[in-house]
Amino acid sequence: MVENKIVARVNGKEITQQDAFKFLNEIDPQIAREFNTPEGVQKVIEELINQELIYLDAKENNIDQEEKYKELLEESKKALLKSYALNKLISVVNPSEEELRKYYEEHKEHFKKPASRVASHILVASEEKADDICKEIEEGLRFEEAASKYSTCPSKENGGSLGEFTRGQLVPEFENHAFSMEIGEISKPVKSQFGYHIIRLEDKTEEDEKAFEEVKEEIKTQFTRLQQQDIYLEKIKELENKYKVEKLS
Repeated sequence: MVENKIVARVNGKEITQQDAFKFLNEIDPQIAREFNTPEGVQKVIEELINQELIYLDAKENNIDQEEKYKELLEESKKALLKSYALNKLISVVNPSEEELRKYYEEHKEHFKKPASRVASHILVASEEKADDICKEIEEGLRFEEAASKYSTCPSKENGGSLGEFTRGQLVPEFENHAFSMEIGEISKPVKSQFGYHIIRLEDKTEEDEKAFEEVKEEIKTQFTRLQQQDIYLEKIKELENKYKVEKLS
């Protein structure tokens, strides 16, 4: 455990290392990283000293007695109370394993791995050129070499590889053909808005259900959110019957 060393005193008020670390934990993580050095922590300590000085000055000058301050304080207290009450209301949700599995079984269609394909292609402007390349490949030219030599797509630098994709990621003409091919098959020229594609299918995966354990945390998040929403709406309905509500618009 880190020693809670006193690093400063302001008018008798102690400022500790833990105060500095608490300050860093409460600010934006990206900003906090900028102070993640001994020098940075020292700057935080200096800022805590400055804040304490401002506080002492405000108390001495009775700023906390000003009407505007009191209004802001009441607004802050009201906002804090609402936030605290809401969090307390919905924090009771803690779904069991049985509830999560039941939710999974009832919503399996939402937890599927989509079908995907892995393909390479050669893209050229004319059908005639594409036909010529197909002939060269049939005569022994390696697909990767043909892609590097002839393709106008940047993927030529990787032998024409497009990697893995699912439906909706590429142009329909290309996708429809790729999803109908067998692994290792090389297509005839396929026309799209970009030109003519010669496609080679490298691998394919069909749609499959994700196992419960694979999506357990996702299910817990969804289920918890839905339960919290139900509790919230039920509470609002109860309160609308308890308190007078007038909707004037």
